[in-house]
Amino acid sequence: MTPQDSASTVSIPETSGAYNSDTFTPHAPIVAIFPHKPQEHRRQQLLDLLFKNTTRFFAFLVFSILAAILISLVYGSSLSLQKFGLGFLFSDKWDPVTGEFGALVPVYGTLVTAAIAMLIGIPVSFGIALFLTELAPNWLRRPLGIAIEMLAAIPSIIYGMWGLFIFSPLFADHVQPWIIKTLGKWPLIGMLFKGPPMGIGMLTAGIILAIMVIPFITAVMRDVFELVPDILKESVYGLGATTWEVVWKVVLPYTKIGVVGGIMLGLGRALGETMAVTFVIGNAHQLNASLFAPGNSIASSLANEFTEAVGDLYPSALIELGLILFLITTIVLALSKLLLQRLARQEGQQ
Repeated sequence: MTPQDSASTVSIPETSGAYNSDTFTPHAPIVAIFPHKPQEHRRQQLLDLLFKNTTRFFAFLVFSILAAILISLVYGSSLSLQKFGLGFLFSDKWDPVTGEFGALVPVYGTLVTAAIAMLIGIPVSFGIALFLTELAPNWLRRPLGIAIEMLAAIPSIIYGMWGLFIFSPLFADHVQPWIIKTLGKWPLIGMLFKGPPMGIGMLTAGIILAIMVIPFITAVMRDVFELVPDILKESVYGLGATTWEVVWKVVLPYTKIGVVGGIMLGLGRALGETMAVTFVIGNAHQLNASLFAPGNSIASSLANEFTEAVGDLYPSALIELGLILFLITTIVLALSKLLLQRLARQEGQQ
């Protein structure tokens, strides 16, 4: 045996006899190998350092991109910020001829359509995910799951074309007249359903957005619901709980972070959707309480008017709309994080 071999291995001689639990005598020889290769060790250290610095670079790259986007939006909208100030948020004027611009109508349309999409999309997505994970037979789960994923893969312009040429006429002929005759006569909420049944408007845009976000929210909810250990659910079932009690008291508390993440993913899609909303919202820069009236959103305003913006103030006002949309999504994300932190602090409390 060479000196190098003796330095790299240490052998423990074999002892005779069977295994003894008192003396812990091994039945077979044990050979411990301790590699002593300085060059390989230095190489592994260099690779580990390279890996750490590479991942750190990509992490800071994300923050750099966000900072660059924010700086470019602020710089591009500086002229509009200087002229209108905070009044830009509360003005409903939009006249490129006279140079008067306000963001109230696009912001209102963005928030209303996203709220409608969430009010429809969250319960439907929760029901589909619950059915897929708890109630559906095995032969139906895979085809239905594939159908949900296919809906998520459809381009937004296809949703917009379908909404304009198929959904809007049917909605105007068969649904809107019934809503006007029933809900339109109710106090307070009746003002939301006034006006002629045109088929397009903020309600139509919200429904199309709901159809678009349902696959995303459903896919995330289904995946996190499947992560719940079966032993937890079976234990609660064994105590006599119903399916709803298992979902409400076991599945949702266990997966609340993933569920909120899926909802935020859908909300982000609803806030920033452009083409589908542009097709069906009506693209009218007017403030109206009725959901049947045509309106506008930030994304549709940018899509419709950016190519026609001339001069310096007009493009600056449009860029400021993009800055407002960026801030809205940031605020929504921050509120979701605060909600998750509050839920985490309440864990274990009665």
